[in-house]
Amino acid sequence: MTDDPRLGLSVTHRRYVPYAHAHYAGDLVDGAYVLGLFGDVATEVCIRTDGDEGLFASYSDVQFRAPVRAGDVVEAEATVTRVGTRSRELSLVARVVCRGAVAGAGDPTAGPSAAVVLDPPIVAVTAVGTVVVPVATTT
Repeated sequence: MTDDPRLGLSVTHRRYVPYAHAHYAGDLVDGAYVLGLFGDVATEVCIRTDGDEGLFASYSDVQFRAPVRAGDVVEAEATVTRVGTRSRELSLVARVVCRGAVAGAGDPTAGPSAAVVLDPPIVAVTAVGTVVVPVATTT
């Protein structure tokens, strides 16, 4: 059904990545952090399309394209690309929109809490996900 109003619906969340989530050298954050963000935007998609939180069933084609670091601001976006009877396929992308801890990056007066807005943002992770929702009931 190509005229389904749920197709193309997008939900976007932004979140500051706290330093407590850094697990690796260079303040790197593990990939599971972004997958958690994808779960959050997918939940809102399900609420908006079906009035239910739904359940994440699977990921496919997960691509870790660039690092996410503590101090970043990350934007996670889910867009509905397919609507089935109970399933919804989502295109997912996470972008780093601000990068923190850039002291001295071109500005010798920048302090240890310096940060920049990235224009354009860095695409960090892409994926395709499938969520499932309960069968709609008629009353």
